[in-house]
Amino acid sequence: MTITVWGGATSRTIRVHWALHELGLDYEPKLIGSRTGETQGETFQCLNSKEKIPVLVDDDFVLTESAAIVTYLGDKHGLLTPTSGSRERARYDEWTSYILMELDAHTLYIIRRHNDLAHLYGNAPEALRAARDGFNKQIRWAEMKLGDSEYALGDSFSGVDILLTSCLDWAHAYDFELADNLNEYRATLHERPAYKTAAALNFSISAGA
Repeated sequence: MTITVWGGATSRTIRVHWALHELGLDYEPKLIGSRTGETQGETFQCLNSKEKIPVLVDDDFVLTESAAIVTYLGDKHGLLTPTSGSRERARYDEWTSYILMELDAHTLYIIRRHNDLAHLYGNAPEALRAARDGFNKQIRWAEMKLGDSEYALGDSFSGVDILLTSCLDWAHAYDFELADNLNEYRATLHERPAYKTAAALNFSISAGA
């Protein structure tokens, strides 16, 4: 089996690197950044015409989108994901949808677009204020659901913890004030050996402008 991961330096790419390290799988990292021109090369275009990272290549199978990759790896290798059709899997899917939409796409990425990437997407103060307000509202669901549990799904580490921690790290970088239980959860997961190894690798290059 030959696995290659394209992409590094972002909150989305670390999800894939972390999952692979949790699973103990050998792979080849190609740490290209976003918006560096490297995603526009012919080789990468053949893998993902969306020009987005991360991309997983597993033998002859190509998969994009970080949550889909984490879930695929978990399902294939029997870890990180609950059994399909179970109530636990429904909870996994609920968390995943919430993280991707309410925390990532609708709030944190809006801040990235109109703050970090304002030179590309334009300044939008109202959008930034709405995104920050939206994150503060939506993160309360995670605060309530997590409670004092060690992991999002209860007793077992899963792909949800990878996705959620990446968003909490992103929020921390944007100076959001997180609840104590979310900060404790984040700090605990940062102590996992797989996280430390993946983070050192993923952030060994600078993010694209």
